[in-house]
Amino acid sequence: MTTGKDTAELKRLFDTGAHFAQVKARRHPSMKPFLVGTKGRQEIIDLEKTTEQLNAAKAVMETLAKEGKIVLFVGGKVEIAALVKKAAQDMQAPFVATRWLGGTISNWVEIKKRIDRLVELTDTSAAGAMSKQHTKLELVKMDREKKRLEERLDGITTMAKRPDALLVIDTKHEKYAVKEANEAGIPIIALMSSDCNLKEVAYPIVANDASRETVRLVLGELVEAFKKGQVA
Repeated sequence: MTTGKDTAELKRLFDTGAHFAQVKARRHPSMKPFLVGTKGRQEIIDLEKTTEQLNAAKAVMETLAKEGKIVLFVGGKVEIAALVKKAAQDMQAPFVATRWLGGTISNWVEIKKRIDRLVELTDTSAAGAMSKQHTKLELVKMDREKKRLEERLDGITTMAKRPDALLVIDTKHEKYAVKEANEAGIPIIALMSSDCNLKEVAYPIVANDASRETVRLVLGELVEAFKKGQVA
């Protein structure tokens, strides 16, 4: 049964354009039960079901926080990357807001070595020890290495181990991250439109993953739920 609170949530989603899906030709077969019609060429998402899914995902985020779990945010599409980064930083979580670095999950041991190397270079640089122990050429090479690692590892340098869950925006776009998480048995919470495969995700939120305002709203509510769990 839809409550007054759910009705308000549904309206907030509607106002962001969350109900607009992809054109029918791009629809993944698994998404059919979540669509209620068309407007022009675009199919329309059933926001009552989206509201139920969002509430379920919020409950999961709260539980993850209570258990001290690590949630890795993933969303590298140019139009929403800044929103993903900000949301993750708001709850001090790791994030990938650029291209997914292959092996981040499947080859974590090697990725952790690179993170440790970056920490070593950063600490040495901060301590001012480099200039005393290395030649100018060595310093230039080390600085380049540091910048390269910062660019590739930005957002995951605080991860001490593999994440316990992924929060993904657009699973089709982030197919490599989704594949690695599924192979490792790591659950995925995802905001996903009608062109995505529902079966790849444990906690789907079917909505317009191309709308900045929809992404902002959903991420904000999930982060708020996580913070609630942290203080519970």
